[in-house]
Amino acid sequence: MSVYPRLAKFLPVLLAGIAALSFAPAANAQWGGGAEWGGGRQTVSFPTSFAPGKIIVSFGDRRLYKVTGRGQAISYPIAVPREDARWQGTTNVSMKRVNPDWRPTPTMLQKNPRLPTWVPGGHPMNPLGIRALYLGSSTYRIHGTDAPWTIGTAASSGCIRMYNEDVVDLYNRTNVGASVLVTWKRFKTGDYASAGSKKSANQW
Repeated sequence: MSVYPRLAKFLPVLLAGIAALSFAPAANAQWGGGAEWGGGRQTVSFPTSFAPGKIIVSFGDRRLYKVTGRGQAISYPIAVPREDARWQGTTNVSMKRVNPDWRPTPTMLQKNPRLPTWVPGGHPMNPLGIRALYLGSSTYRIHGTDAPWTIGTAASSGCIRMYNEDVVDLYNRTNVGASVLVTWKRFKTGDYASAGSKKSANQW
C-alpha cells in the first residue's frame, strides 16, 4: 500500500485539527469573562449592608466583589472550586505575596504524582500567577493563574482564581486583615453609573 492512500485516510483529521487551531481564542481573550458570567471587571451597584473594604466571593455568580463604597463594588470574574472542593464561610486576608511560590498539597500529589513539588515565584507556569492573598490559616488563596482560560469555570481545588491583571488590581486595593465572605449565594447587581439612587434596592 503506497503512502498516498494512508495520507488520504488521515487528511480529514489533520485538516480538522488545523481548523480548530485557526479559530482558537487570542492570547488576551477574556475566556471566562463572557456575558454568561457577567463580563469582565466592572463597577456595579451592591447591597448597602456590606461595608467598604469587604471582599465577597460568590461561587454562585462566579464573581468576586470588592466593596469600594456603600452600595458600590468592583466585580471580577473568577474560577471557582470543583464540586469536590466546595466550601464557604467567613475569613480574612492573613497575608499578601508578590510572585508567590507554589507547592502542591499532599492531596494534589496523591491525585497527580507527576506534579512538580515546587514552582518558584515569577515562573510563567506558576499556578498562583503573580499575586496571592492568603485566607486565614487555611491553604486557600485568592490568586492569579497561569491558565486564564479557566476563569469562569469550576476548576480549582478550593482556591479562587483570577486573571493576573485583576488580582493585581485587587491586591493593590486590599489590606491585610480585610474581611472575606465566601458564599454560594447569588447577588443582584447592576451598572453603578446608571443605577444612581436605586442602588440600595439591590438585595441578595
